[in-house]
Amino acid sequence: MSLNLRILIALASLSGLLGVALSAAAAHITGGNLATAAQFLLFHAPALLALVALIAAGAVNPLLGQIAGYVMVLGLVLFCGDLSRRAFSGVALFPRAAPTGGILLMAGWLLLGVSALLRLRT
Repeated sequence: MSLNLRILIALASLSGLLGVALSAAAAHITGGNLATAAQFLLFHAPALLALVALIAAGAVNPLLGQIAGYVMVLGLVLFCGDLSRRAFSGVALFPRAAPTGGILLMAGWLLLGVSALLRLRT
């Protein structure tokens, strides 16, 4: 895969990272809600499917790509789980669960970008 395509993957991952950061900031301003959790799940589902395709196509470092995917999934569980539990029961999943999940989501996106820029080992 050409360097130009790898750079585009890295820039897409930067967009995902910044999108999570801005969404988290908006959730803090508005208090966050069930719709925010639903949107995060809906936006990340195709991103995770695309990540699997990128790994299968050899477009990203397979180990880092898989780590990025699982970090994103854990981030979704914590972030969306906390917002959902608060919406349904008024109780947090645990203290700082949503911010921890948001940071993990951003880390997952960062790892995806790095995985595109690293040379694949055969």
